[in-house]
Amino acid sequence: MDKKRSAILLGVNLQFAKEEFEYTMQELKALAEACHIEVVGEVIQNLNRVNKSTYIGTGKLEELTFLLNETEAELLICNDELSPSQIKILEEKLETTVKDRTMLILDIFAERAKTREAQMQVEVAQLQYMLPRLMDQRASLGRQGGGAGLKNRGAGETKLELDRRKVEKRIAFLKKELENLTAQRKTQRNARMKSDIPIVSLVGYTNAGKSTIMNAILEKFQASPEKTVFEKDMLFATLETSVRKIELTNKKSFLLTDTVGFVNKLPHHLIKAFRSTLEEVVHADLIIHVVDCSEKNDQLFMEVTDATLKSIGIQNKPIIYAYNKADLIDFEIPYVKDDCVFLSAKERVGLDELIQVISKHIFKDYVKCEMIIPYQEGQLLSYFMNHASVEAVEYLENGTKLKMECKFRDFKKYQKYVFPS
Repeated sequence: MDKKRSAILLGVNLQFAKEEFEYTMQELKALAEACHIEVVGEVIQNLNRVNKSTYIGTGKLEELTFLLNETEAELLICNDELSPSQIKILEEKLETTVKDRTMLILDIFAERAKTREAQMQVEVAQLQYMLPRLMDQRASLGRQGGGAGLKNRGAGETKLELDRRKVEKRIAFLKKELENLTAQRKTQRNARMKSDIPIVSLVGYTNAGKSTIMNAILEKFQASPEKTVFEKDMLFATLETSVRKIELTNKKSFLLTDTVGFVNKLPHHLIKAFRSTLEEVVHADLIIHVVDCSEKNDQLFMEVTDATLKSIGIQNKPIIYAYNKADLIDFEIPYVKDDCVFLSAKERVGLDELIQVISKHIFKDYVKCEMIIPYQEGQLLSYFMNHASVEAVEYLENGTKLKMECKFRDFKKYQKYVFPS
């Protein structure tokens, strides 16, 4: 196994919101570890505002220089997204490689992306992040050139200009490819919407347990191992949107979608790149907001998820809350209150209760009725046996009498068979 690189973490606490800031630093460490980087030190500074040129104050720069030399760390990792000039100045003053939070998240996404679509989405985000940094280098070289026109350009500046064009060309190509995939996804989504099957989307902070909930529900109702989605106790285990049909025992069904997890300070380039994937949530009939209630910062996680949903245009959509990992706290489960369900997907506790709350929202258009289906209408009888919740069957002289719960649309369409007429 390759030797891990070592790094010092650097954070600026602006709001003096100690608990929240402390968590973002813990999360930065987890992000670094996910990139196979060993954290060997940490420097924090409380400031009213970030220093525009060096991110931190000059006094902290001296402290950092000493710590980098003492620990022999190879990297400095900052807790915010830095400007190209901030990275450049820090690298010059500290004589070390500087990464910011955005770079780390992009690196993790690049490593975890498995499908062609996810890989292209991540590459677009990486290139869009890189582009202004190339342009900043070009501006710096231009200042050193001391003249105008190609004749006075240095070889380095000309190469950067070519690099910039290559990057822009690559972004345009990838966006075109993604547009084709988006069109395919839209066609698939339209077909699903025409089928009149409700769509339920799982959303939440990364590692809250969305994929575990999906697999637990699939296991309960489908018992088909090849339908399960990848799940693991790590940041951003899921980058691809998965759609699975859930067929309940009462013949009712819905589509369940699993999406990429959110994180504090999620790079805007990534949100833009994954927008087409996240549109599955935009078109959902119901959202399940999965919360890791064993995490002390669960309120912060919920706020980050709400803000991210709002940024992609999701508002005023019905939401239920699945408080997962409740087995890890001193709490008796399953517990349901209104649209909140406390459960443990890993221990398979509370799934029935979650399905009940989901059903309450998405199956409002069902009515209980009795119909007599003439014997010559065998196809219609078969339809109701497969698509309605049939409680009783009785064979009469004039046809088959069904006592059932069916969609209101079917009830209206076959009104002439309703008993008593």
